[in-house]
Amino acid sequence: MKKAGKIVVWTVPAVLLVAVAATAIWFYLRPRPPVTLKGAVTIQSSDPNKELPIADVEITAANGNHLSAARSDSSGYFSITLSKGVRRGEPVAFKFRRAGYEPLDLHEFVGDKLYVVHLTPLPSETRADANQPATTVGNIRIRYSIKDMLAVNIGSAVKTFQVTNTGNVPCKGHHPCSPDGKWKAAIASSSLDAGTGNQFRNARVSCIAGPCPFTRIESDGFTQGGRIISVAARDWSDTATFLVEAEVFHPMVSQIGHDLYPVIFGRTLNFTLPSTAEGVSIEADIEGKNIFFPLGPALFLSWANCNARVNPDQTRVYRCELKPGYKF
Repeated sequence: MKKAGKIVVWTVPAVLLVAVAATAIWFYLRPRPPVTLKGAVTIQSSDPNKELPIADVEITAANGNHLSAARSDSSGYFSITLSKGVRRGEPVAFKFRRAGYEPLDLHEFVGDKLYVVHLTPLPSETRADANQPATTVGNIRIRYSIKDMLAVNIGSAVKTFQVTNTGNVPCKGHHPCSPDGKWKAAIASSSLDAGTGNQFRNARVSCIAGPCPFTRIESDGFTQGGRIISVAARDWSDTATFLVEAEVFHPMVSQIGHDLYPVIFGRTLNFTLPSTAEGVSIEADIEGKNIFFPLGPALFLSWANCNARVNPDQTRVYRCELKPGYKF
C-alpha cells in the first residue's frame, strides 16, 4: 500500500510538469500573425508648432535577415509589417531616409507602442546655392469656391380677394358661422403661382378693408412659401377685402468664392479646406508681381512642394514646403 501511494504522489507532479511544458512549447511555437509597427515622422524642432509631418520618408526595419519597408504618407504616418518570424521584444533596426533631411538610424525593440521619429532638416546652404539670393514669396492668400444654392429675387406678387358676406345675420346652425356659432359667416380663398422653377418667400396676408376685426385666416398655405401659395379667410360681418403679397425667388446653383490666409511655420505653409471646395489656387507676390497659382489635382507649384490628406470629417489638410531658392 505504501509503495502504491508513493507512485501516485510522484506521478501527479510529473503529469502536471509535462502539461505545463507542452503548453509553453505550444505557446512559443504556435503560428502568430506578423507584427505591425505604427508611427509618425515629423521635423525635429524645439517648438511643437514646427514639428510638421514629413511625407515620402523611406523607412526600413531590419531584424537579422528579415527586412521590411514602408513610406510615410502626407500626415507623416507609417505602418510597417515585419516578417512573420519577428516577435515582440526582439531588436529591430530602423532606417529613415528623405531628401533634404539628415539620415537617421534607430535601434529599437519590437513592442506595443507608437514610434514617433524626428528628422533634422539639412542646412539651407546644402539644399541651394548660398550665393544665389532667395526669391521672396509674400502676401499669400488661398482662394477656392463652393457650389451652393443661391436664390435670386426676381420680383414680387400682389393679389386681393374679397369674402362677401352680410353682417348681423343669425347663423342658426347653418355653417359656416362665426367662431362663437352666433352669426352667419362666409369663407373665400385665393392662390398665387410663382411659375416654373420659381418659389415664393416672405408671403403674408392681411385684411385691408371692411370689418377686419370680425375676420380671421381660416387656413394657412402661404407662410411656408413654395411655387403655389394659397389662403382661405372667414368673415362673419359685412364684406371684407384681403391683400396677399409675396416675393418671387428663382433658385439656382452658383459658385461662391472664398478666401483664407494660411498659417506659416518656418519654410512651410498650412491650411485646411471644406470637403466641397473646388478650384483651389494660391495667390502670392513673387518678385513684386501678384500671381495666381492653380493647385490642380497634382498640387504642383513652381516654388513649393505640396501634399494633402483627408481628415475623418472629409475636410482636407494642405501643406506646402518651399523649394530651394525661395523664402517667405
